Amino acid sequence: MRRDVFQAIADPIRRDIIEILSTEVLTVNEIAEKFEISRPAISKHLKILNECGIITFNQSGRERLCLIQPKTLIPAFLWIKQYNKLWEDRIDSFENYINQLQTKKKNNE
Repeated sequence: MRRDVFQAIADPIRRDIIEILSTEVLTVNEIAEKFEISRPAISKHLKILNECGIITFNQSGRERLCLIQPKTLIPAFLWIKQYNKLWEDRIDSFENYINQLQTKKKNNE
């Protein structure tokens, strides 16, 4: 089954794994040690991240190194970015509303 980046980032454990691997290359065991879930559960998350193309595995002797492929996160970034302006406008509108309420309150005192 081919998965996409949105399936990968939908789970908080996978988001944490992505964050960890964004700063260092780790073995599967080193990643598993950072979580309080079973090694098989971590392996399942890593498999999904690999199927999504977000990580790759490199064999180094008996160890499998996990490497992040940051370019595969671009579609998610672009999707989120399109809503940035919308939320900035809403926050600005709310700030203006609060300022108007404060001005009315001061004028009524």
